[in-house]
Amino acid sequence: MEYKKQIEQLIVDFRTNYLSSVSIDFVIFGFHDGQLKVLLLRWKETDKWCLPGGRVRHEENLETAAYRSLQERTGLSEIFLEQFHTFGDVLRYTHFSKEETMGTLGLPQDVLDGFPGRDVSVGYYALVEFARVTPTPDLFTDECQWWDIDQIPLLLFDHNAMITLALKTLRRQLSYQPIGYNLLPEKFTMPDLQQLYETILGQTLDRRNFQKRILGYDILDRLDERKTGGAHKAPYLYRFNKEKYEKALKGEVLFVG
Repeated sequence: MEYKKQIEQLIVDFRTNYLSSVSIDFVIFGFHDGQLKVLLLRWKETDKWCLPGGRVRHEENLETAAYRSLQERTGLSEIFLEQFHTFGDVLRYTHFSKEETMGTLGLPQDVLDGFPGRDVSVGYYALVEFARVTPTPDLFTDECQWWDIDQIPLLLFDHNAMITLALKTLRRQLSYQPIGYNLLPEKFTMPDLQQLYETILGQTLDRRNFQKRILGYDILDRLDERKTGGAHKAPYLYRFNKEKYEKALKGEVLFVG
């Protein structure tokens, strides 16, 4: 089916089965080769990028819609997902005008007029294990790709502001909750975990204080094996205790350091 017909059918689907003025946008964080990354979509036949998003069906809870949309973009069903802000400014086209943004679709005006008008967008950030993600573009886009957090280009809509606020929220989370379960492989070293925290915070942490704080959460199981292949004394491997980790996220585990 030609692209225009697909878009026209999608518009009919939007009007019939989805809330007309509520959308969802995702800042999907991954961690790879010592870099914090964000998943972006490139619109069809353009060099313009945006965050992945989704819409809410009439008979669907907001969180259910968020998990469904995330699975469509990443292929994952178990994801740490946190709502961080609602974006409701009247003008949400920060770097490119609405006409320029919608014009990237290459569709005639009568088709574009069928799109929903003003949207209030609920922002979520997600933490995913980089190696397990299968980035998948949607009907409007040609490519779904990871970008280093410090190399994000000018994005469509207000999506640069979304990333900035999501990262600020994630950094704030580090002050009262652990992270890492969804970002690191199953087995990791204490230096691996510290590197993750330092990358997110953008600063160096004292090794002893960091280890004391993390162990104080009592969410790690130290394994009877060490990391292989290093030039120095191999550090022990750890893994998260999922039950204790989830309790810590709910505030049911107090820091004991």
